[in-house]
Amino acid sequence: MPLSAILPDLSPWRSTRDFRLLWVQGLVTYFGSFMAMVALPLQIKELTDSPLAVGAMGAVELVPLIVFGLYGGALADAADRRKVILLSEAALGLLAVILLVNALLPEPMLWPLYVVAAGVAALSGLQRPALDSLMARIVPHDQLTAAAALNSLRWNVGAIAGPSLAGLVVAYAGHASAYAVTVVGFAVSVLLCTRLSPAPAARQAEKPSLRGIAEGARYAWSRPVLLGTYAVDMAAMFFAFPNAIFPFLADDLDAEWSLGLMYAAGAVGSLALSLTSGWTSRVRRHGLLVVCGAAGWGLAITAAGWSGDVWVVLGCLALAGAGDMLSGLGRSTIWNQTIPDELRGRLAGIEVLSYSVGPQLGQMRAGAAAGWTGTRPAIWSGGLACVASVAVLAAALPRLVSYDATTDPDARLRREREGTPAVPGAQP
Repeated sequence: MPLSAILPDLSPWRSTRDFRLLWVQGLVTYFGSFMAMVALPLQIKELTDSPLAVGAMGAVELVPLIVFGLYGGALADAADRRKVILLSEAALGLLAVILLVNALLPEPMLWPLYVVAAGVAALSGLQRPALDSLMARIVPHDQLTAAAALNSLRWNVGAIAGPSLAGLVVAYAGHASAYAVTVVGFAVSVLLCTRLSPAPAARQAEKPSLRGIAEGARYAWSRPVLLGTYAVDMAAMFFAFPNAIFPFLADDLDAEWSLGLMYAAGAVGSLALSLTSGWTSRVRRHGLLVVCGAAGWGLAITAAGWSGDVWVVLGCLALAGAGDMLSGLGRSTIWNQTIPDELRGRLAGIEVLSYSVGPQLGQMRAGAAAGWTGTRPAIWSGGLACVASVAVLAAALPRLVSYDATTDPDARLRREREGTPAVPGAQP
């Protein structure tokens, strides 16, 4: 097989100026955001020396994420998506300024850190549906899988390099320096967003409302393929997302030094798959990617919980990241191939909940199970439950498994509207 068939497909980068802008903007934002994501909990720990106080960040973030994620989906269908992205990015930059000013005080205060955490969750919920729904508009139908792979590659680079750099900056230069880098990152990102082409709503678009949100939910409920993507992702994250108990796993393996590697291992596996994702552009059975990737995630998490060797555990976590990446490519492609543009924002809001709330609940499940059964049993039992739940969902929703980009009626309708041919050179 030629190397070009394995390496990432760069066709979206070559063909679409707005995709290039969004890709670079996202990379800059990820570096700045990860800087703050590392510095913020460390600063709370420094101010309180309380694990409960650090964990409370998740609690203050959950409700704003849910509420504004749904509203952001309706807003993305009713407003210029470029404007939503630009204004929310500027507001996120202002929150970073608040963190910087607070860190520069002689005695930094605690309460602004929670306010900023909640604000970031709310703004992310508003922005993410506009970002996700814009991708389907600017990228040709037959390049959507390649675009998803390139976006995942960008995220993985940020997820690996960002926290590593942030740890060094916080350790040697302090929290204020980390927040200063975040502010600069958002300033650059805002400048890039101003160069995006306008993305106005359809003329018949209604103002954001509960009725509009309900309309999006009804559409999702009427599409078994979409329901399957949400359900598989939620099940995988709920049963097999053990990140919250990694510190205890490192202690159990007598390898405290491995904690940072445990958090990075999944991104390493995901990055490896992204770098060899060229073959996914020729796949048409994206539902199989969703199911097989999620099952692979569960199997790898099971093996990580069973093993008593830290290097085997790290390898399994990397394999889990690759499985999650594969499933994510399938989900993203199905969403972008089948959802009408006039509903894309509202459905993107539901998608935000499906891949954001699941990990939050999964960490709660893992923590509770670890307190009851022990750390490693909590991990491997969750992995087995993930595999079983994915198998049940695949059996209950056969249209997800049989989804074919060339024959699915919703995908075909979108192609006809865009005048895009069926996937060239497709293979199962």
